[in-house]
Amino acid sequence: MLLALFPFLTFAQKFDKHETELIRNGDINQRLYVIQTDVESELQILKSVSKDINPKAKNLDILINRMYLAVTHPTDGGVGIAAPQVGINRNIIWVQRFDKVGEPFEVYINPKIVWKSNLMRKGAEGCLSIPDQRGEVFRYYTIQIQYQDRKGKKHSEIIEGFTAVIFQHEIDHLNGILFTDRLIEQENKTFYFINDELGMKQF
Repeated sequence: MLLALFPFLTFAQKFDKHETELIRNGDINQRLYVIQTDVESELQILKSVSKDINPKAKNLDILINRMYLAVTHPTDGGVGIAAPQVGINRNIIWVQRFDKVGEPFEVYINPKIVWKSNLMRKGAEGCLSIPDQRGEVFRYYTIQIQYQDRKGKKHSEIIEGFTAVIFQHEIDHLNGILFTDRLIEQENKTFYFINDELGMKQF
C-alpha cells in the first residue's frame, strides 16, 4: 500500500561507491566542480537521466552543501543547480525562490513536475554547464511540483513566473535535457506567451 501511494520510493537508493567518492573528493567543505558540455565525458553525464535518492542516504547532506556552495559562488554562481551539473545523476536541485521574501535558495529532493499551464513565457537563459551560450526559451508560466524535503516528507506546490522557469530548467537537467535542446525543439512551434521578458540568468 505504501509503495502504491508513493511510487518514487521504489527508486530511492543510497549513493553507490563512485558517487560517494565524488561527493567526498577533496575538501568536503568546498564547492564541487560544475561539469561542462564542451568536455565529452561530462556531456554524457549531463545527457543522462537521473535517479531518485533516499532523503536519508549517507553523504546526502555533504552533496547538498557542496552544491549550494557552487550555485552561490560570488563569481561563478547562478540561480539554480542540479546534481548532474556536479557529476551526480541523482534527483536533487537547488532553486533560488524569487517568489519569496528574501529570495532564499531552497533544496528539493526527487522533484517532479505533475502539471503545467497552457500559458507560456519567453525569457533569456544561460547555464552554468554551457559556456558562452545564451538563448530565448519558452517555459510554462505556472507549474505544479511534487518533491521531498530533507526529512523525506512529501510536498506539493504550485509555482509561477520566473521561479517556475528555474524549476523547469533544473528539472530538465534531471531528465538529461539542456536548455539548448529546448531551443531546437521550439524552433518551429507556436506558443501563447505574455509580454514579460526575463533577465539573463545562469542556471
